[in-house]
Amino acid sequence: MTTTVLPVAAREGPLTWSGARREERSAYLVAAILFASGIVHVIVLLVTGRTWIGPVSLRKAATFGLSFGLTLASVTWALSFLAIRRRALLLGLFTAACVTETLLVTMQAWRGVPSHFNFETPFDSAVSMTLAAGGGVIIVTALGFAASVARPSGDPVLRLAIRFGIGSLLVALGTGAAMIADGVTKSRGGHPQLAYDTAGQLKPLHAVAMHGILVVPALAWALRFTPWSERTRIRAVWAAIAVYSVAIAAAAVSSLG
Repeated sequence: MTTTVLPVAAREGPLTWSGARREERSAYLVAAILFASGIVHVIVLLVTGRTWIGPVSLRKAATFGLSFGLTLASVTWALSFLAIRRRALLLGLFTAACVTETLLVTMQAWRGVPSHFNFETPFDSAVSMTLAAGGGVIIVTALGFAASVARPSGDPVLRLAIRFGIGSLLVALGTGAAMIADGVTKSRGGHPQLAYDTAGQLKPLHAVAMHGILVVPALAWALRFTPWSERTRIRAVWAAIAVYSVAIAAAAVSSLG
């Protein structure tokens, strides 16, 4: 098994730092920095005893760093197995947007002001609208990834898993866009506190759907090291997709209930 599976895995996906493309190495490095930033903020919260609750908590800096770091690394890794046009451009835009979102949220958290739905000053308004625009860039690049995954290339089992992962990511991004649109409408309408209170209702759906791009493709990749046939591995991935879809649906019911 070792002599037949490992060469295929190495040939169809860069599994080492030296085997990664230049844009992928850059994305991995940025993802590590973002994730480390999240960990640092968790430590600060634990050491200082600062609040974990509310729109000005350093919790937001922690969660954005951890989430965007993990998502950027997951997307970069998953797409490394596929032939994608304009990979450097799409991945570069995705990386830049992840950095912008995390940096602005972190800056506002340290300033002690809300990062989203904050139109108190021209500067805060600019930050809020930049965050919204950054979310738009992430959605556009994710759609670009989805279009690329639609073209046959690479291992069909991995391609199936990655296609689902990108779809799951789009659900998460769409949920995030809905949260922002609703919050901006309420805040612009003179109800900023209501915007903060209700924006978090969709967080369970947003969080669960966000990481489908890691969980299902990682399973599909791991199955390559088994003696199972391609048909069996596809069935296993379809089962994983069904289970994860139920988890997304449960999160949606929890969020909207």
